[in-house]
Amino acid sequence: MSRSFPMPQAFVSRDRIRSLFTEAMSQMYRAEVPQYGTLIELVADVNAGCLEKDPDLRDRLARVGELERIDVERHGAIRLGTADELFTIRRLFAVMGMQPVGYYDLSVAGVPVHSTSFRPIDEAALNVNPFRVFTSLLRLELIEDEGLRGEAEAILAKRRIYTPRAVTLIERHEQNGGLTKAEAMEFVAEALETFRWHGEATVSADTYKRLHDAHRLIADVVSFKGPHINHLTPRTLDIDAVQARMPERGITPKAVIEGPPRRHCDILLRQTSFKALEEMIAFSGDDGAMQGTHTARFGEIEQRGVALTAKGRTLYDQLLASVRGEVQVGDGGAKAGAYDDELAARFKALPDSWDELRRENLAFFRYSATPAGIAAAAGSTLPGDPEALIASGYLTFTPIVYEDFLPVSAAGIFQSNLGTDQQQNYATRSNRDAFEAALGATVQDELALYAERQAASLDSALEALGLVGLPLKTVA
Repeated sequence: MSRSFPMPQAFVSRDRIRSLFTEAMSQMYRAEVPQYGTLIELVADVNAGCLEKDPDLRDRLARVGELERIDVERHGAIRLGTADELFTIRRLFAVMGMQPVGYYDLSVAGVPVHSTSFRPIDEAALNVNPFRVFTSLLRLELIEDEGLRGEAEAILAKRRIYTPRAVTLIERHEQNGGLTKAEAMEFVAEALETFRWHGEATVSADTYKRLHDAHRLIADVVSFKGPHINHLTPRTLDIDAVQARMPERGITPKAVIEGPPRRHCDILLRQTSFKALEEMIAFSGDDGAMQGTHTARFGEIEQRGVALTAKGRTLYDQLLASVRGEVQVGDGGAKAGAYDDELAARFKALPDSWDELRRENLAFFRYSATPAGIAAAAGSTLPGDPEALIASGYLTFTPIVYEDFLPVSAAGIFQSNLGTDQQQNYATRSNRDAFEAALGATVQDELALYAERQAASLDSALEALGLVGLPLKTVA
């Protein structure tokens, strides 16, 4: 039976609710993981230094509305255990204007999950607050031990990770189309409970060990009453500087930065993290609580670059695979140095100039009419060719920031913080249909979203130049 709620008079925007939630999550995680607060301070110092040294970068970020969002550019990650949990998290994130974008199969990299990213999708919402949550669903079918698989299913079936009030407010949002200010504040507080850390396991020490032996991530998902946020991520403008300076703040970084190498023109996503904390937990049992430790939560840093087209992604994937297939990623020292050097050498095959990336259709860009172009359009006929308009200084372009994730990088972060000694190859591969069935929705194609933004910006720019309706050559 559906519930009936009185129609509120004024709703808080989804963007505002997302911002409130992001700040509440950050404050909670700082309190739970003090080292994360230290990381935030380091990133802020590095970003300030970058902007001071590079006025052109500051101007470019300001021009496209990204300067204000540097300090709130964060993502989080959670791991869910059941289809019902995934279905409800989609509804919860919808209250904050976040939609599922992209399908990621991490089983190919030895991690028994598949995932999506919940995030805002339109440019205005991204500029308000681009917070995103990488959300993974445990693939229980990948647990080879049938008995253990059944035990894990039974444990997960008993838990309820959302408060009753959070569910009520989700329903209210769905029925009324929004939440009032008071309801929004209450929703944020109730939703936060799903992501909170609990130091008490719901399983015995023996069960935890058997789950842990199957895979550390399985133990992390199954053994607790909720999915606790396992990391939050500030955005930096120089991830290499942050990586180098982490030890100065008493933070131990992972061996290598995941993703592409350092470049003049940043592409996609680079990520690093500090080692996961070893935290005390209490196991359940007939003999009373038994103390033990669990390793899962850490801090991560990201540096975002331009979104690549399908052609660009194919080249990126080929180059990355060629390095990872030949150079082992070690725990540090010479191995890490050799990997970084080889990565930089191989990636010389991918142009490191904005104009080359654009001309070769390797990356997505936002187009805009220049003041000179608008002035010229008022007194003469302009060429109906974007390339000629760019050459004349009438049309300009800026990179569209990549808002999504890279499966190999995500798996690398997970493995680094679960223990690099644990590498497994699962026979079962991608199962997008099952994931979307559990989700109750189709995940959006991230490449299509970038292509739409690029096309819309070009149309808008040409309209500003009075070129609507003219036959135009397609920008490569």
